[in-house]
Amino acid sequence: MATDHLIWWFRRCSDFLMRAFVSIEVSGDVAGAIVHMQENLRVGRVVPEDNLHLTLAFLDDQPISALEALDEELSQLRMLPFDVSLKGLDVIGSGRGVRALTLMAEKVPSLLDLHDAVRRAARMAGITLERRRFQPHVTIARFGRNEPPSQPEKLQRFVSAYGNFFAGELSVEGFSLMRSTLTPDGPVYDELADYPFQSLV
Repeated sequence: MATDHLIWWFRRCSDFLMRAFVSIEVSGDVAGAIVHMQENLRVGRVVPEDNLHLTLAFLDDQPISALEALDEELSQLRMLPFDVSLKGLDVIGSGRGVRALTLMAEKVPSLLDLHDAVRRAARMAGITLERRRFQPHVTIARFGRNEPPSQPEKLQRFVSAYGNFFAGELSVEGFSLMRSTLTPDGPVYDELADYPFQSLV
């Protein structure tokens, strides 16, 4: 259900556009393993531990009214906790055009079901999402246009060395609606609402 933070935005900024996304937080031992691996990456900007997440749906800029409607839809979703393996590196882009280094997530049925449910909730809330095949991943580093010429070679060596990196089994016990604020130092994320799953007990 909506947090007080989200309700405050709803009441104060009804016509305000907010850049938002729905995601699963990556934390605990899994996040620790990723951070330890990131220490060996010598290019790009690593994603801080507090920002590690698996995106279920990128919403882009949305009016508060649409996010309020989405919150109502997401609050009605019912799922049980599940685990998903995070293993294997991939890159988005190629050569000097590489934009991100990612850690892939296993496409377990529960994760795919959650992704589909979130997209349905967005449609019910009147939000149009970009059509693209779901490739679940955790972004662990980003690359800008001003990276040194040696970046592709260094990145290739890193991927060769850590390509089969296994961060562990991520225990998914819920998901969140997040706000993204772009800054010169990278995006800043704030949780607007969280949606815990049903207990197994």
